[in-house]
Amino acid sequence: MSAALTERLLAAQDRDADLRLLKDALSVESVTGNETPFARFLEQQMAALGLATGAGAFLPGRENTWATTAGAEGPNLMILGHTDTVHVRGWEAHWDAQCPNDPRRDPFGGVEREGQIWGRGASDLKGGICTAIAAMRLLRRAGVNLQGRVTLAFIGDEESGEPGSGVSAGAKDLVQRVRAGEIAKPDFALYVEPTGLDVYTAQIGFFIAELTLTGKTAYFGTPELGVDALKATHAVLSALWAHEAELAAGPKHDLVGASSLLVTGVEGGGFIAVPGQCKLSLIRKLRPGEDLDDAIARFEAVLGQVDLAAGLSLTIDYPAGRDHPKGGSAVEIPRDAAPAQLLAECVRQSWSEAGRIGGAPYWSEMPFLTEMIGCPAVYCAPGDIAVAHTYEERIASDEYLAAIRAFALFIARYCGSPDI
Repeated sequence: MSAALTERLLAAQDRDADLRLLKDALSVESVTGNETPFARFLEQQMAALGLATGAGAFLPGRENTWATTAGAEGPNLMILGHTDTVHVRGWEAHWDAQCPNDPRRDPFGGVEREGQIWGRGASDLKGGICTAIAAMRLLRRAGVNLQGRVTLAFIGDEESGEPGSGVSAGAKDLVQRVRAGEIAKPDFALYVEPTGLDVYTAQIGFFIAELTLTGKTAYFGTPELGVDALKATHAVLSALWAHEAELAAGPKHDLVGASSLLVTGVEGGGFIAVPGQCKLSLIRKLRPGEDLDDAIARFEAVLGQVDLAAGLSLTIDYPAGRDHPKGGSAVEIPRDAAPAQLLAECVRQSWSEAGRIGGAPYWSEMPFLTEMIGCPAVYCAPGDIAVAHTYEERIASDEYLAAIRAFALFIARYCGSPDI
């Protein structure tokens, strides 16, 4: 059955239309905060397939969109991804310095070159979104009707980096609509973060911490009148790096490795005077099985053991709350879960180079599904996370086209169909 359906999907696929869909998607700028134009583009694409569409603001002027099929006699599959991308500041200057007049200098050009489609969001994750929509279109072209239901949901505010945004406001709104019954609760979810078409059943967690050490500035000629925050920072950094070494030597998860801590920035001083304030930024990675509250408590205990001089204070801010007020949870589902194994099998039939079970070395919005609405979920989509957020973001055309067939095969087999 599966082999025959694979051949049927291959024969029905419209390569040019699928590539055009992706190029058109890339032409719509959707940097975090400006998701609505792309959400409306997607709503139009889904409506053209005869799906029942919906849309709603998750914050003023910023919209999510979703659509569902009519089937209701089988399981409910949700395929979702975020509509926002990171910024494009510096993109054109990069390309002008490397290759003047290269058409890839346009981050929204969707240029096809050397078997790759280039542009902001190609990998992260408009390639995955277009894969899902094109897979639904392919099933329609191949005459495959579904017994179960498919919900496509595309949500904003996943990326961080723009002021006042990047707190998963779109995912929080989606969860509320599922709980209220406005969107049907899925039995399984596929989130289209780039995985190279492997199937990720686990992901890391994280928290970001911003530390401020405050002392007292004083003229350099009379340093005894000040309290040196920069000197205290040395002791804090030493404690943090010792904690980092402890984590690296600790337990490891076989799919995502050990927990870690990385100091990402230090800022202090700048005047010819005793530094009165110093700021540190860091990110802490959690492996599945670690509780975020416990990790924060352990981190704060490390800082509490630092002997600060009189007149010094230390404050901690956690600016990146996601499913947790201070960060994002690490989660996993059983790697032998039947839908995950089925998806991996469908990928291998369409793209033999992939279909492995793995773990995400990044954080995305799986916990909103697994922890908040009790829906098992995985990540799977074409694209390479290594080129995401870079000036050379791209996706391989053949991998993208194979992903469309793999998703269509999975949808048909998971939801069931009288036509296969």
